[in-house]
Amino acid sequence: MLIPQLQKVLTTPITQKSRQNQSRLTVIFWYSLSLTFAVGYIIMGLRQAFSSKYIVSDDAREYISWMYRYFNPDLFPGDLIADYFQSVTPIGYGILYKIIAVLNIDPIFFSKIFPIGLGIITTSYCFVACMQILPVPMAGFIASLLLNQSLCLHDDLFSGTPRDFIYPLFLAFLYYSIRFSLFGILIVLALQCLIYPLIGFVDLLILFLRLFRWQNGQITISQNRKDFILFVAAIMIAGILILPYAIQSSQFGPTITAAVARTMLEYWRGGRVSYFSHNVISYWFDGRDSGFFALIAPPQLLFGLLLPILLKFQSHFILSKQVKDEAKLLLQVVIASLIMFFTAHALAFKLHWPSRYTHHTFKIVLALAAAISITLILDATFRWSRQNGRQILILGTIMILGAGLVLYPSSLKVFPKTPYLAGQAPTLYDFLQKQPQNIVIASTSQEADNIPIFAQRTILVGKEYGLPIHTKYYAQFRKRMLDLINAQYTEDINQIKDFIQKYHVTFWLLERSAFTPEYITKNTWLQQYQPEAQQAKVKLEKSLPVLATLINSCAVFETDNLVLLKTECIKVVTKN
Repeated sequence: MLIPQLQKVLTTPITQKSRQNQSRLTVIFWYSLSLTFAVGYIIMGLRQAFSSKYIVSDDAREYISWMYRYFNPDLFPGDLIADYFQSVTPIGYGILYKIIAVLNIDPIFFSKIFPIGLGIITTSYCFVACMQILPVPMAGFIASLLLNQSLCLHDDLFSGTPRDFIYPLFLAFLYYSIRFSLFGILIVLALQCLIYPLIGFVDLLILFLRLFRWQNGQITISQNRKDFILFVAAIMIAGILILPYAIQSSQFGPTITAAVARTMLEYWRGGRVSYFSHNVISYWFDGRDSGFFALIAPPQLLFGLLLPILLKFQSHFILSKQVKDEAKLLLQVVIASLIMFFTAHALAFKLHWPSRYTHHTFKIVLALAAAISITLILDATFRWSRQNGRQILILGTIMILGAGLVLYPSSLKVFPKTPYLAGQAPTLYDFLQKQPQNIVIASTSQEADNIPIFAQRTILVGKEYGLPIHTKYYAQFRKRMLDLINAQYTEDINQIKDFIQKYHVTFWLLERSAFTPEYITKNTWLQQYQPEAQQAKVKLEKSLPVLATLINSCAVFETDNLVLLKTECIKVVTKN
């Protein structure tokens, strides 16, 4: 009797003939369990986020720093980096933080807490979307569990960037597409185009594919007039909302071409982007920015690849008969994503990184498909056990399967893997905040990346902000970087003076190890800027640069590893 009861609880579908109260309690139980795990994972991530005052998500530094202008318009005056990232920030994301500023909520604080709401929404839509395809509550739980585990293995929920919104919005799009809610589809599409426009292109392709039907081995055109009305309305909404962003983000010129990118160290292994690879399989398959199957984890998601096979053998997997036709939407998502993936490769880099069109959508599809596959297999195992009387075997299988799904995170060294970074120089940020708002700090130290977000002051360059995508921006950024390397390691004091005057540098931040050859050879960021980096190394091997001799006389702030020089002092020394 135990096996039939387990089968009833775990794999029995909710149908119109089911007892309403019992079905409602079953759905509530599995949905509540889904939320419990989701909130638990989020709380684990938030513990890291609030473990110190100066902690922020890695990529959030690019998007959030300039948003302090909403609080004080005088911040970052004439700042190339702030102006650039403001131009490439999606309009809807900027509006969201403008509202946050009106409410006087700190942007860093908000970037840490909004994963709570996004995680709950993601879990909810994942659960109900899965239920629309296979009305088994346990399948909805498994889908949301796998997806949440996957999000916690990469910076897809705690990044503090627009991509955090992909999952709740795209799952909402799938749910409303299954329900064919025109209003719901268009509202979600509009939000996607405002916050993460790239996925809007995938949405449009999905709606286009839904204009066609596969019947009797032939492709036919939909006879439903609403499909065409929806598609036309979606095109209009996407055009109206994406066009302003395209114009806004074009302020810093066209994107770098693939031919030019291949000649740049920034695009190869160890570079800022690491897009290209000499390994063809890695380039197309699992390259972080170039591969179509990049960053797919946990491995349990691969169960989703079994779904097409299981659906072909309905006589062995009886529950597969309950899988609704809406499952074809998963295939449409895959096709649309791959079309955009190859289009992005062909138009590199006008549509951003190709992997952005498959990484997120494939995770969602695999989570849903894996949950359905596991449920079908478990149900088939129940039926086989009832026929063969192997209750101990099936109980053992359930325990192993359940433990593997639920306890998988405990087998990892780090879970969740959040992208939070702690600022290593709190006293430096406090010191710089007390300086005038128009100061400029020059530095080759990676600690400079934290100055805009924690001190709200302008830096000349920074590794995190050196994205080699738009030509007008990166040409200026690269020129600044080359000039900085030359000035920092020169033996000519006049060259330092010219550099300070050219870029209006107020402070020069140095690491104490900056004047050793190893500092350059082991710094992958500096190694991108050749031949200047190599020339600087050669100079260091021969003599000490002028700037190194001014540390004692011009330092205005020091930590164990950092020294901040005031350029006014350097100018005085120059005159002497």
